[in-house]
Amino acid sequence: MIFNVWKDIQNKKVQPVYLLVGEESFLMQETLRHIVQASLLEEEKDFNLSVYDMEETPVETAIEDAETLPFMGEKRVVIIKNSVFLTSEKKKEKLEHRVEKLEQYINSPAPYTIVVFVAPYEKLDERKKITKLLKKQSVVIEMKSLSDDEAIKWMLNVAQEQRVELEKAAVEQLLVLTAGDLMAIHQELQKLSTYVGEGGIISVEAVNLLVARTLEQNIFDLIEHVIYRRSKEALQIFYDLLKNNEEPIKILSLLVTQFRLILQVKELSTVGYGQQQIASTVKVHPFRVKLALQQARLFQTEELAHILMELAEADYEMKTGKKDKQLLLELFLLKLFKND
Repeated sequence: MIFNVWKDIQNKKVQPVYLLVGEESFLMQETLRHIVQASLLEEEKDFNLSVYDMEETPVETAIEDAETLPFMGEKRVVIIKNSVFLTSEKKKEKLEHRVEKLEQYINSPAPYTIVVFVAPYEKLDERKKITKLLKKQSVVIEMKSLSDDEAIKWMLNVAQEQRVELEKAAVEQLLVLTAGDLMAIHQELQKLSTYVGEGGIISVEAVNLLVARTLEQNIFDLIEHVIYRRSKEALQIFYDLLKNNEEPIKILSLLVTQFRLILQVKELSTVGYGQQQIASTVKVHPFRVKLALQQARLFQTEELAHILMELAEADYEMKTGKKDKQLLLELFLLKLFKND
């Protein structure tokens, strides 16, 4: 859906009112960029682009601006951020919004203005009259995590814009190293495109060379080595993390987070939940769920529960200072291999 809207916008098929809903901030930024780019020339932005924050400014002020003729151009763009009046949230501030003024505008928008309502919330209050009206009269775009296929399609489009090619293996490795984070993928693709140059091919070797592994990714790899009983490789990652001054308690915390996720996705998949449903339920990115599902198949539920108990005990001993922090983690890893 979002790619179709982007395509229409890029083809100058811009609508008078948009409503962007959801918590995927990168998609929100990209959609706004497409709208502004398609509507205004660079030199027009100073005069005809306005941004209002509804936590600081009443909505009627933004609407008055939307009704004002553009200056030295054909179009005006008004971005209305944090449209809290569309939600059930109760704010401490005494700022009141005259939504009746907004209702009038939505029913008869100015032909020379593009108004974009930004609602970075999981859901809106569907009971409100203004929410119903806005959803009916605007182009609604949901800002939610992309599926694997959508993410790959988007990555290939970005590569095409940069005039480079992406190998299939490079796509998959980039998804793994970034855990599907769109902002990180975009930044890394720009870096990789500069590295290979126009007309170049981004290979998996280039991705491994230039894309830094996050602490979370190192923990994922460590667990992967544990699963396949590669003790040497697992311990090597652990010692490398310590050399990079990563705190043992932070490493322990991430181990707990990952093993808990593996247990959650295993239990949810057992009762028939799909990848997207699991991601929504446990509130993590779908790609992280996909990776956790792969690991979950290699554990028994009882084994995962036992590992989490062991980690809880290590956490207690670490925080009470009963044993050396590094030694506790080493003993935990060695115990995992001993259980083979």
